[in-house]
Amino acid sequence: MEKFEKMIQSPHPVLVDFFAEWCGPCKTMKPILKDVEAKLEGKIQVETIDVDENETLAARFQIQAVPTFIMFKNGEVVWRHTGLIPGHELLSILNQYT
Repeated sequence: MEKFEKMIQSPHPVLVDFFAEWCGPCKTMKPILKDVEAKLEGKIQVETIDVDENETLAARFQIQAVPTFIMFKNGEVVWRHTGLIPGHELLSILNQYT
């Protein structure tokens, strides 16, 4: 939990992917996230949190469906989305915060 708190306090945007291993859409998003992270290399940090292994964090951020993406900057939530999102749309949104 302390590591997570320190991570989201970053002045650089941190995109957290709340996912589950059993989730089909989460698996679909995995290569999209890798591609987006590569395109924004050095400008954004992408982290994944398994909701089944991190129930406290999932409850804290009221994760009711996966995948849910939350972007933090300086410890504040600046963007949130639940469900699939096309790579080009995600890239466009993330560029607004870099």
